[in-house]
Amino acid sequence: MLSTLIRRNRPRSEMSFMEHIDDLRVSLIRVLAVFMVGMVASLIFYEKIPSFLNLPLEWAKSPETSPIGFLIGKAEPSLAALGDLKEFTFMGVWSVLMYAAFAAGIALASPIFLYEVVRFVGPALNNKEKRGLIPFCVAALILFFCGASLAFLWLTPMSVQIWHHFASGMGIEVTWQASDYYSFVTMMSLLTGLTFQFPLALIILMWLELVRPRTLLKSWRGMLFGILVLVGLITPIGDPLSLFVLTGILFCFYLVAVGVGGAIVRRKRIARGDKPNPEDDDIGDDDDDEPDPDGPNDSSNYGSSAGSTVTSEPKAITAKDKSAPPPAEGDLSSLD
Repeated sequence: MLSTLIRRNRPRSEMSFMEHIDDLRVSLIRVLAVFMVGMVASLIFYEKIPSFLNLPLEWAKSPETSPIGFLIGKAEPSLAALGDLKEFTFMGVWSVLMYAAFAAGIALASPIFLYEVVRFVGPALNNKEKRGLIPFCVAALILFFCGASLAFLWLTPMSVQIWHHFASGMGIEVTWQASDYYSFVTMMSLLTGLTFQFPLALIILMWLELVRPRTLLKSWRGMLFGILVLVGLITPIGDPLSLFVLTGILFCFYLVAVGVGGAIVRRKRIARGDKPNPEDDDIGDDDDDEPDPDGPNDSSNYGSSAGSTVTSEPKAITAKDKSAPPPAEGDLSSLD
């Protein structure tokens, strides 16, 4: 069992369907094992992880201590004087530990997850596709950490400032609960990192030829509206600055993805002997629908059918005459 988890005993090309399923199970066990290692490590060093997750709150209180303090803005005096996080229930303390452990497990298991994806689907690809798979996985990892870093460094401190601004305007005294804050920081970073994967999803759809690059480019208005809605759902407040900046970043990713996906599709179609652009296939289909000028003439068909009808009538009459009874005596109708 241990040797199976560490290495594959047989080449993938010689494996049966059930052996592929077992290999998928082994890959999932490896990813979950690394995830659990990250969680256990964070629970062992539980004093360090919460202090790291507290950084966005400290940057919201004192923007000058942030690496990008010029983008956060000045904090209100009531926010700067805010005390430490508080928790009012025992299970809330356990939730704080779980959120910290979950964040550490995701950060540690992400590269292993991409490695297992490459190891599982790699043998089904040719050599050229294998060479493109590694940069794809590296780009996915970089985009995930870029999105998580953007949320951790900028979106979370700005959201804390905006929340506190609205609360102060309504005369509400805010007491920050630790479990709510840590869940907010963790989910904000995770969802933003996953959102940054959507240009790679577009490239996969174009590579599989499920959608055409020109079709995506023509529907840029709908894509811009969808990105705006998605960003509004991810950011808790949806303040205009963070909403427009993040929407602009994702829309630029969309344009770059269409360009890269179009180049990949053209190279793929040329390599297999097709026309470079997928839209050229529609021209060939329209030509096939035109009638053939050298096809059969309707008049000849009519003549042949008429001739067959004429020749069949005497046969029918002859058969009728043979089956008719002889005329009776004294019947003068037979003279006609």
